[in-house]
Parts: sequence; C-alpha cells; structure tokens
Amino acid sequence: MTSVPNIPKDPNDQAALPQGAIAPNPKDIAPGLYLVATPIGNLRDITLRALDALAGADLVLAEDTRMSRRLFEAYGLRPKCEAYHEHNADRRRQSVLTALQEGRTIALISDAGTPLISDPGYKLVREAAALDIAVFAIPGPSALLAALTVSGLPTDKFLFAGFLPPKSSARKRALAKQKATQASLIYYETANRVVAALADMAETFGPRPAMVGRELTKRFESHYRGPLDQLGAQIPKEELRGEMVIVIGPPEESDDLWDETQIDKALHQALSEQSLKSAVDEVTKVSGQTRRTIYQRALDLQKRP
Repeated sequence: MTSVPNIPKDPNDQAALPQGAIAPNPKDIAPGLYLVATPIGNLRDITLRALDALAGADLVLAEDTRMSRRLFEAYGLRPKCEAYHEHNADRRRQSVLTALQEGRTIALISDAGTPLISDPGYKLVREAAALDIAVFAIPGPSALLAALTVSGLPTDKFLFAGFLPPKSSARKRALAKQKATQASLIYYETANRVVAALADMAETFGPRPAMVGRELTKRFESHYRGPLDQLGAQIPKEELRGEMVIVIGPPEESDDLWDETQIDKALHQALSEQSLKSAVDEVTKVSGQTRRTIYQRALDLQKRP
C-alpha cells in the first residue's frame, strides 16, 4: 500500500485540475484484479480512479517496470511493482491468481494505454473470472480510440487489427482478408515499417481515405490524412520514430462485392493456369469476398462435370 499521491503540475502545460476535484482515495479499492488504463503520452490523462487503484494496490503488475516508474514518480506513487509480460506471463500467472484468492488487490498496467490491447493479460483475466475473483476495468486512455476519433473517418463500426506481420507477403495476405470488412480499420505499426505497410495497404485497398496518427496526446502530436497511396510520402523522415496508429476508411458503396457470376468467371480463368490455392488467393484479393467463400466456390466448380 502507498500513501495518497499529490497531483503534480501538468507536464505538458495544460490546465490544472479544477478546484474541488475529488482527491484520490485508495481506501475505496476492494480486493481483486484491476485493469488500469494509463496515459499514452500526456501524463495528465490519468484518471482519479486509476490513481486510487495504483495507490491502493498491494502489487502493480507492469509490462515494463522502467516505463511505469515515470508515471509513479510523477504522481508520488511508491507501489510494489513487478514485471508481467509475454515472456513471463505463463510462469507468473498462478502465483498472481493465488495472491488474488488470498484477498490481495492487484493492478495490471501496460506500457501505455489500456491493458490487454495488443498486450498480455487476457488469460489472467479469464482464469481469475473462472475462480470468481473480482475483475475491475479502470477505463481511460487508448491509442486506437484516440486515433479513430480524430481521424475524421466513420466511427460507427470499426475493426482493430493490432500489428500486422513484418514481412510484406504475410502482411498482404492479412490485409486481403480484411478488404471486404464494412468498417473502419485500425492498425498499430512501428515507424520503421509504416511507409512499407502503407504501400501494401494502398495496393490491397486502393486509394481509400486514411489517417496516420503520431505522438498521440503528446506535445508534437501529428495527424497525416489523405488517400492511402499518398500517405507514406507525407510523413517526414525525421518523424519516423516510435509507434503509429493507422486508420483506414471502410469500402465505398461503389466498392460492391463480386457476385457468383463474377467469381466463377475469375475462378475458371485462374484455375486453368494455376493451383487451387493460388487461384483462390488471387480471386480473394480482387473480389472483396472472404477466402472461405472463394475456396468453397472453387471446390464447387471443380466438382462440376
């Protein structure tokens, strides 16, 4: 347990908390597992409930304890903090569950943003719930939602696809499966791969409207908007650092999915020149239909006399 933290001065020169704001109260924190969202850049984005949970936790599990130290120091927190990441999660999970069953209060945080989003933790939550251990979400910052809301693209339906494969061939296969998705698409990408990824996206999706968000919530936050085939050239080389969020608009109404006649015609041609797998892959990319749909049509065609 740690004392109630003092709210620090705004590290990004934003307005301070208004007078009369409710002070953090770690005494309100009941035993259980707390999934605590932490700032993705601007330290002022921490919530009062997040401070309650971090101040009142018997243990904080952090993806990277070095990254979490900056947040703790900014708010005068001194929790017991241990690493919990993809390389040790399987080994650590049982001891964490045992502590929770003993009535401990444990907070789980990621490097930044909402835990479990492209980070380890869902197995811990699943097993805790199976043991009737209380699990609480402390909502807050999320890079994918921040990017979506400032993108200017449709927000009523969206698919978060996380990180794409690093190699172009695998990346294109993954993108082809999402081509027909009737929703805005959101991806995380590293700066050293973002230009190549945008090129593969343009090849797969065409010139759909898109946005790349960089340094979200930080002082030098940048948004690059435009057709996919032009976005890569907009990002200055000196700004190719860290992780970025890519948001792509859904297919236009004119991007109609192929009907069975179009699919069959393309499959007849493709199957006469290449293997079943290659033919299915080729038609999937251009038809807008799912690979499963195209594969089944190809099998049906091969059975016909």
